Amino acid sequence: MQNLAPIALFVYNRPEHTRRTLSYLQKNLLADESRLFVFSDGPKSEADKIKVEQVRQLVKEASGFKSVKIEERKENLGLANSIIAGVTKLVNEYDKVIVFEDDLLSSPYTLQYFNESLNRYANEEKVMHVGAYMYNLPNKKLPQTFFYRAATSWGWATWARAWKDFEPDVDKLINRFDKQKIHQFSIEGNMNFWKQIEQFKAGKNNSWAIRWYASIFLKSGLTLNPSRSLVHNIGHDGSGVHSNNEKTYQVQIARKPVTEFPAEIKESLPAYMAIKQFLGRRKGNFLQRGIRFMKQLQAKYFVKK
Repeated sequence: MQNLAPIALFVYNRPEHTRRTLSYLQKNLLADESRLFVFSDGPKSEADKIKVEQVRQLVKEASGFKSVKIEERKENLGLANSIIAGVTKLVNEYDKVIVFEDDLLSSPYTLQYFNESLNRYANEEKVMHVGAYMYNLPNKKLPQTFFYRAATSWGWATWARAWKDFEPDVDKLINRFDKQKIHQFSIEGNMNFWKQIEQFKAGKNNSWAIRWYASIFLKSGLTLNPSRSLVHNIGHDGSGVHSNNEKTYQVQIARKPVTEFPAEIKESLPAYMAIKQFLGRRKGNFLQRGIRFMKQLQAKYFVKK
C-alpha cells in the first residue's frame, strides 16, 4: 500500500500506558512503512515533570517504524489544544492523518484498516472521519464496516479536506443547533453528547472530540466504523484526563483484518439502531446507575495511594 498516512501519537505523563500503546502499534502490519510523529505535552506542574521525562525517554527508544519524530513542548497545551495543533500540522503536510493517544491498544490490522479507508474514501466529501473503536454491540450480524453520524475519538483518522471544517468555537456550534438537531445529535437522547457541549461551554471539560463531532454533524457528514472494535482503551483506570474506572466500554480487539467496506455513502440504519440500543441499555435501571456511581466515587476518593 503506497502513500501511507502519518501516525500522530499524543503522550503526556503515563509511561506504562505509552509503552503498551507503542508495543501494540509496533506489531501492526504497515508499522515499519509508517512515519510516527509523537507530540509530548509539557508538564503542568513540578510533580508531573518526572513522569513526562520518563515518557519522553521511552518514545526516544521507539523502533519498528519508518521514522520517528518527537515534538517536545516546554509549555502545557492540554490534550485538546495539543491534538488540534498536531492534527492540523500533519494534515497540512500530508493531507491525512491517523491519530492515537497514549492509552490505546490496537489490533495488528488497525493501521491497514485506516490506510485502506483513507484511500478508499479520499474524495468522498460526505465521509469526514474514520473511527477504529466500537462498542460491544448486541447485533452480531452487522457488516464489517458501516457509516454512522457520531465520531469516536479512541483511534481515528481524517483528511485535510474534512479537518478544514473543524469549528473550535463552541458558541458558533451552539448557534447552529435547534431542538430537533439536538435530539438527533444525542442519538435520540441516549447519549450525553449535548451535555458535553454545554459542559465545554461552562468550562467543565476541554473536549476537542465533542466539537469535532458537532462540526461533522452540522456538515451532515458521516464517520466510517468497524462493527468489531480494532482498538481497546486502557485509560479507564482513573489515570487519564477524562477517565473514570469504567467497564462499560471494554471490548475484545478484533483479530481479523477488515476486508469489506460500504459502497453506499449513507448512515447504516441497523448499525444506528444497534448503537442506540447499546447506549440506552448501558445506563441500566435506577438501582444499577446508583451502584455504578457509588463505585466511581469509591474509586476516586477511597483508593489507597
